[in-house]
Amino acid sequence: MNKPIDPPDDGVEVVNLREALEERYLSYALSTIMHRALPDARDGLKPVHRRILHGMNLLRLGPNTPFRKSAKIVGDVMGSFHPHGNMAIYDALVRLAQDFSSRYPLVDGQGNFGNIDGDNAAADRYTEARLTDVARRLLEGIDEDAVDFRPNYDGTTEEPVVLPAAFPHLLANGAQGIAVGMATSIPPHNAAELCDAALYLISHPKATSTDLVNFVPGPDFPTGGIVVDKRDAIEEAYRTGRGSFRVRARWTKEDTGRGTWAAVVTEIPYGIPKARLIEKIAELVNERKLPLLADVRDESAEDIRIVLEPRARTVDPTVLMESLFRLTELEARIPLNVNVLSGGKVPKVLGLAECLREWIDHRREVLIRRSKHRLAAIDRRLEILRGLLIIYLDLDRVIKIIREEDEPKTELMRVFSLTEVQANAILDTRLRALRKLEEEGLRTELDQLTGEKGEIEELLGSEAKQWKTVAWEIRGIRKAYGPETPLGKRRTTFADAPDLGDIDFAEAMVEREPVTVIVSEKGWIRAMKGHVADLSTVQFKGDDRLKTSFFAETTSKILVMATNGKFYTLEASKLPGGRGFGDPIRLMADLDDGTDVVTAFAYRPGSKLLLVASDGRGFVASADDLVANTRKGRNVLGVDAAERAVVATEAAGDHVAIVGANRKLLVFPISQLPEMSRGKGVRLQRYKDGGVSDAKVFSLEKGLTWKDTSGRTWTVPAAELRDWIGNRAEAGRLPPKGFPKTNTFG
Repeated sequence: MNKPIDPPDDGVEVVNLREALEERYLSYALSTIMHRALPDARDGLKPVHRRILHGMNLLRLGPNTPFRKSAKIVGDVMGSFHPHGNMAIYDALVRLAQDFSSRYPLVDGQGNFGNIDGDNAAADRYTEARLTDVARRLLEGIDEDAVDFRPNYDGTTEEPVVLPAAFPHLLANGAQGIAVGMATSIPPHNAAELCDAALYLISHPKATSTDLVNFVPGPDFPTGGIVVDKRDAIEEAYRTGRGSFRVRARWTKEDTGRGTWAAVVTEIPYGIPKARLIEKIAELVNERKLPLLADVRDESAEDIRIVLEPRARTVDPTVLMESLFRLTELEARIPLNVNVLSGGKVPKVLGLAECLREWIDHRREVLIRRSKHRLAAIDRRLEILRGLLIIYLDLDRVIKIIREEDEPKTELMRVFSLTEVQANAILDTRLRALRKLEEEGLRTELDQLTGEKGEIEELLGSEAKQWKTVAWEIRGIRKAYGPETPLGKRRTTFADAPDLGDIDFAEAMVEREPVTVIVSEKGWIRAMKGHVADLSTVQFKGDDRLKTSFFAETTSKILVMATNGKFYTLEASKLPGGRGFGDPIRLMADLDDGTDVVTAFAYRPGSKLLLVASDGRGFVASADDLVANTRKGRNVLGVDAAERAVVATEAAGDHVAIVGANRKLLVFPISQLPEMSRGKGVRLQRYKDGGVSDAKVFSLEKGLTWKDTSGRTWTVPAAELRDWIGNRAEAGRLPPKGFPKTNTFG
């Protein structure tokens, strides 16, 4: 261990930088976690919120009192409890007052406190505030020793460590926070449902989070919306304390006359600014990424009303909205990460049952402390009452002692055998009040307090009675914020997302336009607008030239076959335009090293294709089995190391014509080929040397056709093909007169 270095005479102390950084960063991390970002599991409040409520309570800003300037509240809270800047306090106060941010607002605001569009609140000198009834319930009993207090930051006063929290605030209003190395994200829930779950947990202490989901089916956002998650996913999220909820906007189809209609959104996901949402939708419309949508309008007043006009009356409303859910914030993922301070001390991720257990245990502790506080007050009052009953019989002598004795307290205690507390109470009582004492009234109060004392002692001695009282208090909260009340009525509902598995959304969200796809010999691809038959003016890069071209649409999938037998899928809408040379297919798909593009064509669902390798093996495959979902492609035609894939042609016909490099032609029925999804296939033609040059499928009745080097089309009728018709795997014979020297069908 290194010997510590003594500070030099100039007062500069040398410290190890690593140790200093570790110590200071740990202090910062602990401060952020404990005193800023994470809420207490018992009252669900962060320190800044707790200090705001306590400060407003000291200003006597109850639900029925006049409003006070927010600047006054912020100043008092900053000066006495939270010395971290007035904007931090005011921003927290504003959020507590926003009915679109807090499910159960704790602050009743008067003035401009912002709106759901994302506009900020007015400055604190222009707004006023007071506490709501929910906040009053959080503070209930704070003056009755219900919770511990600690010195404030400068030791001039005290602040509560936690609030009594008669309301289940942690889950009811939720919380958001980012600490050091950890974060919390708790969505709002319905208070009545939380109370039902808490009551069940009191009567069934071993209940699990899965059991409590029967009472708390999911979050209840202040902005409404629809949760479309499955029940098992919700149960897993509440069991572990981690997960997310998929929330969608609520919408209806509204007829606008003459067969036209519009989709009207009346609720949007929680935490999404409306103005930003509409701006994003408008941008997508302008960029033609929402071809089904013609226009978006905001007709909101106090309630949300976003009007979405379809491109045509024939557009399916569900498909339109599904495309919007996929591309915009009309659908959002609301995270669940219940990372809180368990017991106010330990950061911990809690499940639903653990959260409610923390709350009800805290409520029992508050009940015990308030009961003990009341019991002490009753004992003090009983002692005084007994003293008053003693002196009641001789008030004249009491008055005489007070008037004549230098030490009246000592004399009263001696003459009437009083305690010091009793003597002080008599001396502190006004003469007028002393003369008006009535024995009957004193004895009635004595009996009432004695009975109340017995009840409290019985409560403190019985855990069952304590839980019964806690349950009675929770039932009162449930009644005050039940589903029949405007504030307590559930706003977020649950539904299953519509089953639209047979709809291709990639196609639905692209505007359908004709294109001509051009592929070069070196594997460059592009898409020209329209169906262009004459490609003589098309330019290529360097010594590159045309390999293949075909007509398609922007909604088409393009299948590309490589020499290694793999198929890759490209979106026609994402191909480069026809003004340049295009882009290499290698930039769009992960082609293996040493492989080249054999051919490309538009995918047609349900069609059949003949696939052939250079060694003469092949099979018929369904086009549906060739579509790849990733850039890595799909292995379809198996080829040996020395061989390669050479043909992928449409299998529309009843016979196969295949020609080898040895210029031998064979025709055989396609029924002799198997249909496979992948593999090497079977031998189509036998070779002594070389391999396949080309193959095609045709209808024997119409004859075999090919194009020569001059572009002329030759047709050999079925009657003249007798010499070449045989069986699969035969060698074939030299082709008819006029067959191209390129050994291809053109």
